[in-house]
Amino acid sequence: MDEFSLYVLDITMNSVRAGADKINIELIEDDEWLLFTVRDDGCGMTKEQLANLENPFFTTRTTRKVGLGIPFLKMLAEMTGGELSITSSHISESEEHGTVIFAKFGKNHIDFIPLGDMIGTLKTLIQGAPDIDFVYRHKTENGEVTLSCAEIREVLGDVSLGEPEILAWIGDYLLEQYEGLNNN
Repeated sequence: MDEFSLYVLDITMNSVRAGADKINIELIEDDEWLLFTVRDDGCGMTKEQLANLENPFFTTRTTRKVGLGIPFLKMLAEMTGGELSITSSHISESEEHGTVIFAKFGKNHIDFIPLGDMIGTLKTLIQGAPDIDFVYRHKTENGEVTLSCAEIREVLGDVSLGEPEILAWIGDYLLEQYEGLNNN
């Protein structure tokens, strides 16, 4: 993958498959670092699953025999002088179950890849899982871009966020915020 947004999509889809009702995606940038966090309230992982997570030949999916998202994310973080950490609590172990993935990337390293199309990534996530409460925050030194599906639902009422007109509005809303960041 040659754009960071594709990693965001891949990692966040794990939260969708884990049955999360709420998924927080956060990017925090300064001149030197990009911090990436995905926090969900999905079913979480057992200690065995967590221990095997970095093995590319381990996956809980039945449609394929490899799971490369986490190993590649870890490799990318470490190649740029950063790190990856994952904490998870399985539904059988705790009422406050879910997973937190945190990765730190050195933005000035030659191996750091472009951010890519975060707006398209968010629209794809919402279209594929319109009932999930995605909360997005991208903070930079120039300001921040935010999106809350729960807040959109409060305004719109009982309508699917996966509808083309609503997705188009979400895209425009995010674009306007990103343009505001770039103009600062």
